Amino acid sequence: MTKNSVRRSARLLGAGLRALLVLTLVCGVLYPLTVTGVAQALFPGRADGSKTGDAEGRVVGSALIGQRYDLPGKAGEAGEEPRPDLRWFQPRPSRGLGTSTVNTRYELLLSGATNRSGDNPELLAWVKAARAAVVRENSTATYRVRPADVPPDAVTSSGSGLDPHISPAYAALQVHRVAARNGLTVREVERLVARHTEGRTLGFVGEPRVHVLGLNTALRDLARN
Repeated sequence: MTKNSVRRSARLLGAGLRALLVLTLVCGVLYPLTVTGVAQALFPGRADGSKTGDAEGRVVGSALIGQRYDLPGKAGEAGEEPRPDLRWFQPRPSRGLGTSTVNTRYELLLSGATNRSGDNPELLAWVKAARAAVVRENSTATYRVRPADVPPDAVTSSGSGLDPHISPAYAALQVHRVAARNGLTVREVERLVARHTEGRTLGFVGEPRVHVLGLNTALRDLARN
């Protein structure tokens, strides 16, 4: 290799290193800092994870991620299915892509759907069992749930398995049970649901929905009064 070739190679190597350093500084440092700063200045709540707080200011979760409301397990029940705490409004079912010994709040290792076809026998069995449970758990001494009244989101999980919303129909179906379990009137709980029902985005995108975490947080504050 000639001296000119060595010098040329050295110049190319030096140019490549300078480009790497500049791109690392711009793309790896300046750009993330700029995006973070703009997000914190304009959308601080969203930038910090859309945290949801209670009346006392304590963070109880994220507005973007659904969570379960189950009773704590009892001794000797390690293999039992979690039992829903019927004092609270229940979210959609949360079947995911696997199980995790760390995240016991959801049956999830990875966020995702059940990936079953509409006529899959396993999916049909899940839906039938879930519908029977919804009818059984939400019927009270003065209110009877009919199987035909159970909406689809009460018995099927969302595409992510982490949907924080339920339909107004599913929320309304749970009102009598929640009122009875918390010593409240049906009218009080209905007003609570109405206040936490969101309309279509921009008036035409999506469907009306009820945010479960926000609703249950307000329910807890109401039941304490």
